[in-house]
Amino acid sequence: MPGTPDKETITTPLPSDSHIIKTLHGVFGFRSFRPNQEEIVRAIMSGRDVFAVMPTGGGKSLCYQLPAVLLPGTCIVISPLISLMKDQVDAAQANGIRAAYLNSSLSPQEQSSVIEALLSNSLDLLYVAPERFSLDHFQELLNQVSISLAVIDEAHCISEWGHDFRPDYLSLSDLVSLLPNSPVTAFTATATLKVQEDILRKLRLRNPLIVRASFDRPNLTYDIRFKENTSAQLVSILKGFKGSAGIIYRTSRKSVNETAAMLQSKGIRALPYHAGLEGEERKQNQEAFIRDETDVIVATIAFGMGIDKSNIRFVIHADLPKSIENYYQETGRAGRDGEPSACIMLFSQADIPRVRFFIDTITDEDERTKALGALKKVISFASTTVCRRKTLLDYFGETYLADNCGSCDICLGSREVTDCTVEAQMLLSAIARTEERFGATHIVDIVTGIKNKKIRDFGHDRLKTWGVGKDRSKTFWRHLIDELLAQKIIARAEGLYPALYLLEKAVPVLKGNANVEMIRVKEEKSIKKPAIDHTEDYDRSLFDLLRALRKELADEQNVPPYVVFSDRSLREMAAMKPQNEEEMLAVNGVGKAKLSRYGKPFLDLIRRHCNEHPDET
Repeated sequence: MPGTPDKETITTPLPSDSHIIKTLHGVFGFRSFRPNQEEIVRAIMSGRDVFAVMPTGGGKSLCYQLPAVLLPGTCIVISPLISLMKDQVDAAQANGIRAAYLNSSLSPQEQSSVIEALLSNSLDLLYVAPERFSLDHFQELLNQVSISLAVIDEAHCISEWGHDFRPDYLSLSDLVSLLPNSPVTAFTATATLKVQEDILRKLRLRNPLIVRASFDRPNLTYDIRFKENTSAQLVSILKGFKGSAGIIYRTSRKSVNETAAMLQSKGIRALPYHAGLEGEERKQNQEAFIRDETDVIVATIAFGMGIDKSNIRFVIHADLPKSIENYYQETGRAGRDGEPSACIMLFSQADIPRVRFFIDTITDEDERTKALGALKKVISFASTTVCRRKTLLDYFGETYLADNCGSCDICLGSREVTDCTVEAQMLLSAIARTEERFGATHIVDIVTGIKNKKIRDFGHDRLKTWGVGKDRSKTFWRHLIDELLAQKIIARAEGLYPALYLLEKAVPVLKGNANVEMIRVKEEKSIKKPAIDHTEDYDRSLFDLLRALRKELADEQNVPPYVVFSDRSLREMAAMKPQNEEEMLAVNGVGKAKLSRYGKPFLDLIRRHCNEHPDET
């Protein structure tokens, strides 16, 4: 069976604590483990299976890469993300790890070279797709090599209850029997308790260590804003993130193209990404984003799973995400380096019919019901007046104990409750007096006193409600319509003509027997770009020089800049200003391999800057 030649994985003595910490620092440049990492590493080192749910940015890769370095044999990583494998291998190699990937993007000669390295026991890590792993000839190849451990990345793909189910993952159910002498581990960033139970049942892990890390991402802020003029709102938001990397998610390819073009016309470095682009253009746009050559990617959800970029400072959902799992995973692409980052959603009840239209085209009844249920949960999350963080964590079965998270629009006091009963009566009266035949735009035109051709043709400028709300902005009235829809006081007809009509709860409101309260955004307190809260100040001009050097070296070696050093490492360099190799090794993320490869040019730059600016040293 594959993995049976590797008797050493059981008989080899475990490395001492000091050796593990020494390797952690020497290879990865870290002095200590992050939460849950040490427990997982020690379980793997002792030969135990592991199932771990850890949020994006929680340090999953170190949990298996460190044992892969310490244990004899090769660690096989099964990942669905072919586009991500090269970046993961580049990052591992930059740390001095013997890593490779085997997939269809390689030429026959390159594949032969990887197989030769595998057979000669010259690899610590090998990344493969589940489709390749399930092939008979690949499993025969594994018969000839020592397997230190097997890793299933994105393990939620094996569950039909997961948000990215992949039928090819079902073949991994036999992994434990295929590798009887090697620990089998499974990692995922998003799994409800139901999905977790399904994964464990299908994989049949042997007495696994089960780690369910907190889903909380303290460095992320959550902000949901009323959606009105999407283009103007996006431009306004991006002004606060000038020079920072971010993703804007749109639902359709058309809206992706239009938004990217609009941002480009405003002088913002933005590119589109969706499945309708030519393969080469899609690849070039993704590469430009990864290599810091463009700031913003406007994308459908096809984008994101294939990147490992750590310094994404914001994720904006300009349309409703498909599910809470999708929202969590997509927002999780921000701030993977632990730095403060923003997650912003633009939401309006007017988006719901468009999403419903696509859901209604699903022919499978079970899938359609599932999609509708997921949509309802997203709408509830966007409409709630409860802390966003608490609501999000509650979805994944986790209790958030703090009364105020201090980093969402609700807890930051950017919203206030206002009695809008009189204004609601104006809207309801306008809907009733127009015989429930018109949509939101026309009703708002009536109450704000607009006298366009349509208003005149229908004689609606002679209604008692015409112009009664002209002292309020159209934004206010549209927001109030959203609130009435959310509170089920009115409803919107489905189909081509989404007319508003009254529901039973409208009667007591019109009679003055029930009040309507609306959550309003205090514009002056809306969440802005998260403040970078560093423990040390740093030299901004030196940081910019270090970033430029990083980009230059990354381009020379054809790797993303973050593979050379993370933003956090550069900030520490700009704060500590190391003058020799020993001081450089004290910087977070600088291990021996990176010091050997990149240390000299960075030290030379820092020394030169210090000599030119002695007063700042």
